[in-house]
Amino acid sequence: VQLQASGGGLVQAGGSLRLSCTASTRLFSSSLMGWFRQAPGKEREFVAAIRWGSGRTYYADSVKDRFTISKDNAKNTGYLQMDSLKPDDTASYYCAFATSYSTREYDYKGWGQGTLVTVSS
Repeated sequence: VQLQASGGGLVQAGGSLRLSCTASTRLFSSSLMGWFRQAPGKEREFVAAIRWGSGRTYYADSVKDRFTISKDNAKNTGYLQMDSLKPDDTASYYCAFATSYSTREYDYKGWGQGTLVTVSS
């Protein structure tokens, strides 16, 4: 399974963007889709995840109440709605899948190319 993120772009602080993540094949209901981001010179960090079956969601503290993760099982696609964006949110955003909940990138597979989000001040 390969996942591909899209939807990045340039936005002003306080603005919004919605990222999409499409899987090459159907994900199992027991899987999780996760979003990570990597800013220049920094390690990749967990952003959010969603259980593909139940829809239960998980968020990093830094994005809680600003970002919303969702999914459309019929389209094999997940979404990351990002509101109230800050310059610190500038990063390349990636999606991947895991078989159990984790915030560690090493537990995720199916990484595709990231999509760049730039938030100007």
